[in-house]
Amino acid sequence: MVHCQACQLSELRYYIRFSGEKNLKHFPQVAASLEKSGVLVYSRKETAVVKEAGAAGLYDFLIDHLEAEQLSFRTDSSGWRSIHDLPQVIESQWIDEVIADQAVICYKQPIVDKEEQIVAHEILARFHGKSGEIISPAQAFAAAKRRNRLYALDRMCRMAAVRSAAQLEGKVFINFIPTSIYSPEHCLKSTVRLANELGIAPSQFVFEVVETEEVDDIEHLKKILMYYKEKGFHYALDDVGEGFSTVGMLEELAPHYMKLDRKYAHGIAEDPGKQRAAEAILQAALKVGAVPLAEGVEEREDFTWLRNSGYQLFQGYLFGKPAPFKSCICQS
Repeated sequence: MVHCQACQLSELRYYIRFSGEKNLKHFPQVAASLEKSGVLVYSRKETAVVKEAGAAGLYDFLIDHLEAEQLSFRTDSSGWRSIHDLPQVIESQWIDEVIADQAVICYKQPIVDKEEQIVAHEILARFHGKSGEIISPAQAFAAAKRRNRLYALDRMCRMAAVRSAAQLEGKVFINFIPTSIYSPEHCLKSTVRLANELGIAPSQFVFEVVETEEVDDIEHLKKILMYYKEKGFHYALDDVGEGFSTVGMLEELAPHYMKLDRKYAHGIAEDPGKQRAAEAILQAALKVGAVPLAEGVEEREDFTWLRNSGYQLFQGYLFGKPAPFKSCICQS
C-alpha cells in the first residue's frame, strides 16, 4: 500500500537547507538552539527539520542574521523553494481547518443539449471559513498547493460531490486535479467505494481533468484515466484550448467528453479567431469520438453559433447559474 504525507493532515514539517560559507558556519549553533527550544525534529548535514510551531520564529532569525539568498526550504515531499516563500506557507495554514472541518458547500450547474433540455449537471465546490465567509475555489486551491495539501482538498471535494450526485438524475461532472493524485489505485479507491455504496452506476459520473493544458506528465494522467475507465467511469478534458487539441495526444487519452474553454465561447458569434479555434477543437473531438461541450455560454447568439457549428452540449449562465444543493453531506 502507498503511504504519503499528503493523505493525512499531520502537522507540516519544514526542511531548512543551509548553503554558503557563513550559513554553514552557523548551522550547528542554529540546530542546537532549535533542539533546546523543542521545535527541532532532527538535523542532518546541512538541513534542519523543524515543527511548524517554530518555523515563523526561525524564519525571522534567518532573515535577520544569515544570508537569505543561500537558504531554501521545503515541506515534506514538496520541492525546494526560496526561504522568502516560507511565510506564505505559514499564512495559508487556514486551509488545514477548511479541510479538517469539511467546510465545503456543493453547488450544481446544469448542462443542456441542443434543445436546451437538462441532461447533466456539473458539481462545483465552494468553501467557507470559521466565521461563515465564503472562500473562492481559487483561494482554497492556491493555499492548498502552497502547503502541499492538494490531494486532501481535492479528495474532500470529490467525495462531497459523489454524495451529492445521489440527488441528481442524468450524468454528473466532477472536477479533479491529476497532479494531486500520486497513485490512482490508492488515491481513488475511496471514490470508487463510495459510489458503489451509494448504488450509483459508475457511468453516471464524468470526472473532469482540471487544468488540462498544465498537465506535464501525460503518462501519469493516462494511468489515472485508465483506472477510471476500468471502473466504468467516464472522463472529460476540461478547458481545452488550441494548445492541447493535437489529435495524436487526444487519441492517447481517449476522452469521453471535451469541454471548449469558456474564453472561446464568450463572444464567439462575432469573433472569427475564436470561431476558428472552436472549429478546430470540435473536429479534434469528433475525430477521437469525444462529445464536444461548450462551457461559459452566456449569450443567445453564441449558443446559436456553437449549436449550428456542431457542438452537442452546453453549459453557462444562459442556461442556469451554479446553485447550492438543498443539502450536502460532506463528511469523508
